[in-house]
Amino acid sequence: MEKSFNSQVFRGNQVKLLEDWRELTPQKQQKVLEFVEVLKSESETTPPESDFVPQIPLAKKLWSIRQRAIAAGLQLLNEDEIGLELAARRGGFRES
Repeated sequence: MEKSFNSQVFRGNQVKLLEDWRELTPQKQQKVLEFVEVLKSESETTPPESDFVPQIPLAKKLWSIRQRAIAAGLQLLNEDEIGLELAARRGGFRES
């Protein structure tokens, strides 16, 4: 029952989206397509904005670099990806 309800809601959203889409000008349709591309490119692993406030100068500098990278659309690596990157830089050696 829950799955059927979710399918109906999903289908209803698709119909509404298509109806609204048809009412837009070609320029606005293009903006929607561009926005969808931005959403698709956003990392699922990128953590949401936090209330973290760095306290020491080095942490402030590193945090600033991180925030600029995120704002520029750079995809951050997760822990496993960092391990693979390190292993590649070390000639395939990976710490366990």
